[in-house]
Amino acid sequence: MAKFEAGPMNLVTALVRTSFLVDAAYTQAGREHGLTPQQGQLLCVLTARPYGMGELSAVLGLAKSSLTGLVDRTERHGLVRREDDPRDSRAVRVALTELGGEMAERFYAAACRRVDELPFGLDAEQRGTLTALLERVVLDNEAPEVFTEPGA
Repeated sequence: MAKFEAGPMNLVTALVRTSFLVDAAYTQAGREHGLTPQQGQLLCVLTARPYGMGELSAVLGLAKSSLTGLVDRTERHGLVRREDDPRDSRAVRVALTELGGEMAERFYAAACRRVDELPFGLDAEQRGTLTALLERVVLDNEAPEVFTEPGA
């Protein structure tokens, strides 16, 4: 990894650079399992439950045409399936297959491991403070649950 000069950062710079670090960890975890970051994100979202295409579009922040392509590609790999929506006969939901559930677990574990390593220079108290502050930002902004705690 390239070394950059350390210097004072404002909040925006620190958050944007942190997002790049998290994105890189997500990408590396995906590569480890033959997934794109978007496929990994889709699998993580679907671990909670099947979603309708409209819901997925909103949660993932994708246009419906982009989401359709993502679901198509992920379905071809046998990781998700489309199923009838029991509440609306015109709609479909996207659900994990058994293979998709297994892949989601492996991807999730790899992504967690990589992201957990990012604040390696912080002690336990500092990690707790960082967690509490980031949780506040996430909750205040009503960020979608694209990556949840196990069992949540």
